Amino acid sequence: MKIYPVILSGGAGTRLWPLSRAVLPKQLLPLVADKTMLQETAQRVAGWPGVMAPLVVCGNDHRFMVAEQLREIGITPLGILLEPVGRNTAPAVAAAANYLKSIDPEALMLVLPADHVIENGAAFRDAVERAVTLVGQGKLATFGIVPKSPETGYGYIRRGEAVANCGDCYSVARFVEKPDAATAQGFLDEGGYYWNSGMFMFGAQRFLDELQQHAPQIALAAEKAVSTGYRDLDFCRLEEQAFTDSPSDSIDYAVMEKTRDAAVVPADIGWNDVGSWSALWEVQPKDANGNAQRGDVYLDGVKNSLVRAESRIVAVVGVEDIVVVETQDAVLVTHKDQVQRVKQVVDHLKSKARTEHLHHTRVYRPWGHYEGIDAGDRFQVKRITVKPGEKLSLQMHHHRAEHWVVVSGTARVTCGEKVSLLSENESTYIPIGMNHRLENPGKLPLHIIEVQSGSYLGEDDIVRFEDIYKRA
Repeated sequence: MKIYPVILSGGAGTRLWPLSRAVLPKQLLPLVADKTMLQETAQRVAGWPGVMAPLVVCGNDHRFMVAEQLREIGITPLGILLEPVGRNTAPAVAAAANYLKSIDPEALMLVLPADHVIENGAAFRDAVERAVTLVGQGKLATFGIVPKSPETGYGYIRRGEAVANCGDCYSVARFVEKPDAATAQGFLDEGGYYWNSGMFMFGAQRFLDELQQHAPQIALAAEKAVSTGYRDLDFCRLEEQAFTDSPSDSIDYAVMEKTRDAAVVPADIGWNDVGSWSALWEVQPKDANGNAQRGDVYLDGVKNSLVRAESRIVAVVGVEDIVVVETQDAVLVTHKDQVQRVKQVVDHLKSKARTEHLHHTRVYRPWGHYEGIDAGDRFQVKRITVKPGEKLSLQMHHHRAEHWVVVSGTARVTCGEKVSLLSENESTYIPIGMNHRLENPGKLPLHIIEVQSGSYLGEDDIVRFEDIYKRA
């Protein structure tokens, strides 16, 4: 039997603001190691016997970053399914199951969120092998994390009877919502309870059969979204209306809590879902005072804290149990036991129509990235980097003109009917309403400074005529 990792790379990771944002969420960031969490997840199972290339499910806005990050680590995915809207995990996994079934009717799915930490890879592999035995008996397996403390931020799984011919595997007696502290402590005292990891294994067709029985609307919508989906470059776009029509629900609610064949594999694997800043503090290396720090940081009399600097020096003096996170456009300071309230900051930014929850000052595009440097009344300045061989769309703006100055590299500039090459220290002007395009024909990155001026400078003032990334 072949195992197909299905990596779920949705979500915005709002509790890890200001580092995690809608356009660049936590799974696409190097939060714990040098590689991003998506890359760590893909590499975790790469090379295992019988394990195939991963199938990734993500949102449209993240598609090029997902593809680029997998390319960086030498992994060619089986496919990248694009969700037109977020509908929770059940529709996402159902779409993946339909996709896999069309390739391999006997496919086994190993469902992995892209944003989890697993420190003990050997123990995880052992847990997966036990899950394969369960799946061979027609079970739908979930991985229950052996609890280390009475956590209130996780749901729990109560194990039932042992499953025959599968060492340390159990039927699921019940799923339990996130408990209060006293109830969680009672679970640990009683034993037989595990944290619900959100990782699963089952046969693709077996899952779809259960979904059809317990959540037929999701099953129908997912099947239609895949069957009427279409290729877009290297991506598979799920049909928008069909997927949007699906009810939004989790795998747990839609299937696992209702099926009679749910089973749990206890797993002591050094797992953490990195769902908050305090959770990130737990999995990071610490100094003698219990501090986890990254970047240009100065600490004096600080204990048991997380301090992270992204763009400048951060000095913290005489405090304990706090989180300080600095980015170029935002700073978060909170007590470690209040980190769940960070989501309220994001809600506030949304209500005020601000943008700090959406993207950083550096915004990634398939051709490279740009960064805001300065802005004022009727002008803004950006630093633009174009990767070798890439080019922006042929476009025009109704409300702004642009001045481009080449800092390094070579630029091919289309302005109306004229095409010219610009080298270091050369510049050009793009009038309002003029069709234009910027390209990097060289072998080194192209860096330019762009000065925009006009009555409206929003990113939505772009009319695309041609685009190799099919965004037109």
